[in-house]
Amino acid sequence: MKISEQIKEPILEEMELFEEKFSGAMSSKVALFNRITYYIVRRKGKQMRPMFVFLTAKMVGEGKVNERTYRGASVIELIHTATLVHDDVVDDSNMRRGFFSINALWKNKIAVLVGDYLLSKGLLLSIDHGDFDLLKIISVAVREMSEGELLQIEKARKLDITEEVYYEIIRQKTATLIAACCAMGAQSVNVSEEEVARMQKFGELIGMAFQIKDDLFDYGTERIGKPTGIDIKEQKMTLPLIYTLNHCSKKEKSWLINSIKNHNKDKKRVKEVIAFVKDNGGLEYAVQRMHEFQKEALSLIADYPASPYKEALELMVNYVIDRKK
Repeated sequence: MKISEQIKEPILEEMELFEEKFSGAMSSKVALFNRITYYIVRRKGKQMRPMFVFLTAKMVGEGKVNERTYRGASVIELIHTATLVHDDVVDDSNMRRGFFSINALWKNKIAVLVGDYLLSKGLLLSIDHGDFDLLKIISVAVREMSEGELLQIEKARKLDITEEVYYEIIRQKTATLIAACCAMGAQSVNVSEEEVARMQKFGELIGMAFQIKDDLFDYGTERIGKPTGIDIKEQKMTLPLIYTLNHCSKKEKSWLINSIKNHNKDKKRVKEVIAFVKDNGGLEYAVQRMHEFQKEALSLIADYPASPYKEALELMVNYVIDRKK
């Protein structure tokens, strides 16, 4: 059995029911919207985010979920999908998970409107049922995701990013949504505020490890759907690069910055940068930090009683850093 199937096994029923409810939550009176949302549902990814909602809810809620858990998972997925649709417009990207993006098929104007529609559907799903506590969790996440993206753009122009700023960017951009999933799962089964905060931290730490793993793919040789060196071409400051910039001579630093700013389209130069980062311990350092986030995440659920849900969450944490794409 694949790891992804093992993780999903304890919540198979919940995930099947969730898919029905999620499809219903996306429906519209406008035929064009329904055609586009049908396309979105058909090309769904691994569904990690709703899985985090259900597994967390069942681990802290003694194996039980309720209607609020389903709504929480649907809200997360609606808003996450909205941000992906908008991201593809912002990045002028024609592909998403091996399929054409919405903007590639229906142009930017329609993609932006579809993103807005999904966002409003997510908000209304919470408001219509009085789930204001769940709405607050996801609204804070959306605010932080936007701030993280803008902080990254601001810092990329100067290439003066410190490790602390990098962690703040990835916390907001990537980790905050996984943190919201875990907090949402806990909040939906009405556990204490302290426990919700603990699950939120658990999700955040997984998100940090997840993003560092993504950074490492840029230096890898495995086929993972994105070419090696793409982050360098886009002048994205990743952890291996930040570490190397902070631990090399002045001359080497100015060569690195010049390469990233002025020669990022030169394949040979990009290869040289990748080799330099590898030779100067950038990858080893990033791997070490990723393992530290993983270890800290696992320590937060260590004292929960053994259950299939806890086991699946532990598998999920390990999968995040062992995945090949």
